Amino acid sequence: MAGDRLSWAGLLKWSLSYVDGAGPSRAISEEERRWLAEAVERHMMVDVVSRMREIALLMSTPPAVLEAQGITHDDIEGLLSELQVHVESIDMANDLHSVGGLVPVIKYLRNSNARIRAKAADVVTTVVQNNPTSQQLVMEASGFEPLLSNFRSDPDLTARIKALGALSSLIRNNRPGVAAFRLANGYTGLRDALNSESARFQRKALSLTHYLLSESHSDCSVFAQLGFPHLMMRLASSDDSGVREAALGGLLELARDTTLGNRSLLAERERLRRLLRGRMESIRVMTPEDLDAAREERQLVDSLWIACYNEPSMLRSEGLLVLPGEESFEQPPDVAGRFFEPMRQASARRAPPVERSDPGDGTRGGMVLLLGPAPDGRSNSQSH
Repeated sequence: MAGDRLSWAGLLKWSLSYVDGAGPSRAISEEERRWLAEAVERHMMVDVVSRMREIALLMSTPPAVLEAQGITHDDIEGLLSELQVHVESIDMANDLHSVGGLVPVIKYLRNSNARIRAKAADVVTTVVQNNPTSQQLVMEASGFEPLLSNFRSDPDLTARIKALGALSSLIRNNRPGVAAFRLANGYTGLRDALNSESARFQRKALSLTHYLLSESHSDCSVFAQLGFPHLMMRLASSDDSGVREAALGGLLELARDTTLGNRSLLAERERLRRLLRGRMESIRVMTPEDLDAAREERQLVDSLWIACYNEPSMLRSEGLLVLPGEESFEQPPDVAGRFFEPMRQASARRAPPVERSDPGDGTRGGMVLLLGPAPDGRSNSQSH
């Protein structure tokens, strides 16, 4: 199969460069070039689908049989990595289920090897990112449950982080997915992630929090009751610039809300004032290079100050909000959104986002379901 792939690629290269003026060969017409390129592309696509079937068959084989054949955990991880490359195409991602590969990938989310669990989550992330068809297929194949379990209680931190990334891609612009996340007490899992010592875990949790807040303002009161304003204020002073910016973005969403979320934030207005003044003092003493790197933070600090205190921040009066050569923003940049890496890499063929949830759609009362005790994820053992 690999030989066929190489020979076809070589044929294409030879054909397109054959006419070099050194011999009597006739020139290849543009129509012939196009036909040849399309033929190779069709062949390569069939080749990929066949390879995906082979990988799916291997992954469906009982572990004892694979072990008897000398297949190691490293081999399985390598197959998952190869599969992830194939499903970067939305067409191949949607074909994964039809060739029998989706269910085995989901089963590997429960594998005893942490690296395999993490890599399986990577594959799911690629398959579902901005892809409503595959999002629905993963939900129907019960892929949500092991991802949530790994996110909340996997003993391996990398596997937890990868599971959160997959969940973020699975429920984004996916109302059934968001509803399942709420009902499963997923918000307390985000709170646990913000309390972790991993900046990477914190960034991913903040980015999903920001998305949920921006899509449904009825969730703001729930986040407030779960203590997110206090956590975000602490993280807004993090040494990690990405964590700081994402935390400030979340606080800004809460400050713009008119429900309990806003009142909860205003209850700590003096602490918030000290926090923002501290950030502004840090910005004042930055070098020109650091000021340029802190562009998003400057915008967010000023916007948050205006939202909470109805007056411009001192960054404006001191000329630190918009530096020479920078454009002025009427709205703060989508800082947290940039941490959704799959969103930035998505193909133009991906579906557009759905409309924002209506704050008055009657879901606010249902949020009480989230206020029960969260499962003690840190003490649960990983299911295999």
